[in-house]
Amino acid sequence: MGVGPVRFTKYHALGNDYLVLEEKEWPFLEARVVRRLCDRHHGVGSDGLLLRVAGEPHAVEIFNPDGSKAEKSGNGLRIFARYLWDLRIVDGAPFVVSTAGGDVTCRVRGDSVTVDIGRVSFDSAEIPVA
Repeated sequence: MGVGPVRFTKYHALGNDYLVLEEKEWPFLEARVVRRLCDRHHGVGSDGLLLRVAGEPHAVEIFNPDGSKAEKSGNGLRIFARYLWDLRIVDGAPFVVSTAGGDVTCRVRGDSVTVDIGRVSFDSAEIPVA
């Protein structure tokens, strides 16, 4: 039994490349499928996958190439913001994208895309590791 056409968009930003998919076309995206799509030898190849959440135009699920989920990705969010702009879902005004790691303010101006992903901390008390 064959598989029909697979729709995705591939973007590059500052050395990273991500696949952008629509949840309405991939409602049951599994880790093994993410791994296969991101594989550079047997799939499309990418540093991760961005899934636009159905019914919420400014929400994204971010996947690492191993299929695990990420809370945020600076370049991934820049790519997602540009994807929304290319689809004319957003304009030049700042807008908020919802992620597992919280809301992120984004802005697209021509070829420039900026995202405010928050403050970086290297304080071990603020990093949830043992």
